[in-house]
Amino acid sequence: MDTSTGRDRQAAGGRLAALDGLRGLAALGVAVHHVFYHYAPFGFDAGPLKAAADWLWHSGWTMVDLFFVLSGFVFAHVYLPGGTLQSWRGQQDFWVARLARLWPLHLFMLGICALVLADNPANTPWAFVAHLAMMQGFVDPVAHTFNYASWSLTIEVVCYMIFAACAAAGPEWTRRAAMLLVALATAYFIILGSPGGPWVEDVLWRGLLGFFLGQILWSAREKLAQVPAVLLIALIIAGFWLQAGDHSPLVPLTLLAWPAALLLALRSKAMASRPMVWLGDRSYAIYLVNLPIILVMHRMVDPAHMSAAGLLAMQAGLVLLVLAASEASFRWLEVPARNALRRAWAGRARTGPHPAFIGK
Repeated sequence: MDTSTGRDRQAAGGRLAALDGLRGLAALGVAVHHVFYHYAPFGFDAGPLKAAADWLWHSGWTMVDLFFVLSGFVFAHVYLPGGTLQSWRGQQDFWVARLARLWPLHLFMLGICALVLADNPANTPWAFVAHLAMMQGFVDPVAHTFNYASWSLTIEVVCYMIFAACAAAGPEWTRRAAMLLVALATAYFIILGSPGGPWVEDVLWRGLLGFFLGQILWSAREKLAQVPAVLLIALIIAGFWLQAGDHSPLVPLTLLAWPAALLLALRSKAMASRPMVWLGDRSYAIYLVNLPIILVMHRMVDPAHMSAAGLLAMQAGLVLLVLAASEASFRWLEVPARNALRRAWAGRARTGPHPAFIGK
């Protein structure tokens, strides 16, 4: 995508296909992290491939924070121009769109996990109700109930609430709130953030930092479009290099690497290619279906008794199975459910849905 085209699409609030591609890569990275976590990548034993596998194994969870940055940028791009959320109708359309996008697949995967993981003692009725209300990110223990990768949906919803309230109050409130929240979250991670992770106490701060940093990046997009690509590449390298040490890895990755990756993606024709957009369209499904599949397979196949070749085959098979399940979910559940909910909502209004509602 050339710079002028990128600016035109941003000004018009159109789809940023390159960011869909980046979101797809992030979702796939999280899925591979879960595969490696349960089926450790011992088959990779040399060179750059080993380094990449080791990073995905130990640090792939940080790609969830790239989701937050992308969400903040895209939401600002879609909803801030023209004061979309300053009307009651715009607010209603916003929340119906969020419900139609997130809840059907989340509900379906919650039901699947309740059935196939019924023997998990952490899957209590209270935890089920919390997941049903999309408040699972505040359930203790976060990392053990049902489809626990869905904790980030809770944090996303909290960010949506703050974003929508600030946008309703006007552009100045939106800018100030974003800067304040990014400053507070950065201070939290610098002062209280621990090395390694992920840590349960960080989940809300992770969302606030990434989402509202994405919003700031969108506000400064025209100036940032002039930053040389070589400098953006250097920032990505620095972010990865600085993640080691006695501080939270989220600081250099979220403040340096992920924003630079986003800005580079906007300039990339490859990231907006059909295969990448295909992956991006299925990113939400990839994110939600991968962990239940891996957990069920882990119960069936013990990695401790597998050869390196068998382990590699299992890892590749799991990734392919996740992609196939994501395709089925996207075609037969997500899109039909989303369209049905949107049609039902649009049918209630005499004047039809708000333009931003149609475009999201």
